[in-house]
Amino acid sequence: MNDALALPVGTTLDRFIMRKQEDFPFATGELSQLLRDIALAAKIVSREISRADQDTMGKFGQQNVQGEDQQKLDVIANIRFIRALRNGGEVCTIVSEEEEEPIHTGNCHAKYIVAMDPLDGSSNIDVNIPTGTIFGIYRRLSDGGQDGTLEDCLQKGTQQVAAGYILYGASTLLVYTTGCGVNGFTYEPSLGEFFLSHPDMKIPEKGKQYSCNEANVSDFPLGIQNYLAFCKEQKYSSRYIGSLVADFHRNLLKGGIYFYPGSSKNKTGKLRLLYECNPLAFIAEQAGGQATDGIERILDKSPAELHERCPLVIGSSEMIDKVRKYMTL
Repeated sequence: MNDALALPVGTTLDRFIMRKQEDFPFATGELSQLLRDIALAAKIVSREISRADQDTMGKFGQQNVQGEDQQKLDVIANIRFIRALRNGGEVCTIVSEEEEEPIHTGNCHAKYIVAMDPLDGSSNIDVNIPTGTIFGIYRRLSDGGQDGTLEDCLQKGTQQVAAGYILYGASTLLVYTTGCGVNGFTYEPSLGEFFLSHPDMKIPEKGKQYSCNEANVSDFPLGIQNYLAFCKEQKYSSRYIGSLVADFHRNLLKGGIYFYPGSSKNKTGKLRLLYECNPLAFIAEQAGGQATDGIERILDKSPAELHERCPLVIGSSEMIDKVRKYMTL
């Protein structure tokens, strides 16, 4: 038989998860199944986005807990992920950007809490710009047999057992870490499978591009303003999509820095600590980068509220070190 006539298609996400589980002799499979549940929801949301029409595009007509206008696909993605996590049986409680209170799944003996932004950058869908899902997974602290508690939800980023994001764009990618490096998988819709496409992802230590909304620069802290001036002196490229997952993913591959700092109008910035900053910070550190609020490491911050906002500076390690110097001058 001539194998050249049938080239291998690669390693599927399911097979990759199974192999990694075998590296841990005491693993019981719940986290592996949870990651599969997230992948299933990602496939469904990817389909919804790719075939978006007048029935699913545009504003939903309500605001979420953040006071932001919900898009129809915000609501759809939220429903899809909640259903997948509830039906999978491995999650007792979900924290979602779209819900004011924690969502209890009824799986009282489940071991995990999931914090998620079901569809980040959803306002970009109408203009065909990439969007994403962000998720962080925590092991519950309370005893089983009851719903997850607020304490279960309000954990530091260092306590995440896994985190990831899904990027919906020209292709759909799922990138995740369980604390043993970062791996990326590209969705092949004709086969209905995610295949390993970006093994052991590492962010370059140095970068020459920055991502931020420069329209707000006059409201940024002085240290950030001075760092931006340094970037321009060095002829760094400005690359800003306005979709957090897309901007972060590009910098992860190419090297660079993303920042959404606090401002004179909003000291805590815009991004949410639990389900945006923490998961991406975990991924960044596992890939060799850093994440900070400008001074403090993101993963060391103790959340006090479900929807707490936090400044974010994230990306290549050398660039983050430079920002810290400017912030402490």
